[in-house]
Amino acid sequence: MEVLSLVKLTKGRAKICLAGGTDFVLYKKEYESYGIEEGADLSEADYNQIVTDILIPRCKKRALHLLEKQDRSEKNLRDKLKEGGYSQEIVDIAIDYINEYGYLDDARMAASHIRFYQDSRSKLRLKQDLIGKGISADVIDRVMDEEYTSDESDLIEKLLLKKNYDKDNATYEERAKMYRFLAGRGFSSDSINRVLK
Repeated sequence: MEVLSLVKLTKGRAKICLAGGTDFVLYKKEYESYGIEEGADLSEADYNQIVTDILIPRCKKRALHLLEKQDRSEKNLRDKLKEGGYSQEIVDIAIDYINEYGYLDDARMAASHIRFYQDSRSKLRLKQDLIGKGISADVIDRVMDEEYTSDESDLIEKLLLKKNYDKDNATYEERAKMYRFLAGRGFSSDSINRVLK
């Protein structure tokens, strides 16, 4: 396997690109110990040893570190690991490892997000947030039914109070501006109109 390029990154790391489209990141001591440099040949045995001894354990450790800081969806964790320069196959192995221990749970992550934000965001906005995090619609619907306890009218009232909005003396322009603000937060037009009137 020919080394097409060795691109130096920050913190003593380098991205190694092999013929055939395989890319991976190693630290200087690691790539020097295998004699990796541009134009050199990397044997299949050495490549497999790098994957087994360095890349897979490092990817597993990175996945655990990312989950230590916050709950993540599987999609989000996959994306973060790919950003770190790990191949799809290595990411799959790390995700399987994480799943063996039950550290990755989309429903738990969705429930946590809903509990934390339900006092400041509409149901629709929460759904959009979770879809953006890669949570499936059926998991979102199930968890939303279990966890969402806020009353949207009360939420709108709180936001109006926070914005110092005076319903009784608001001009048409102020009312329209507040309507746009609340719609941008994901509240339905029925909920908004019911409170604004």
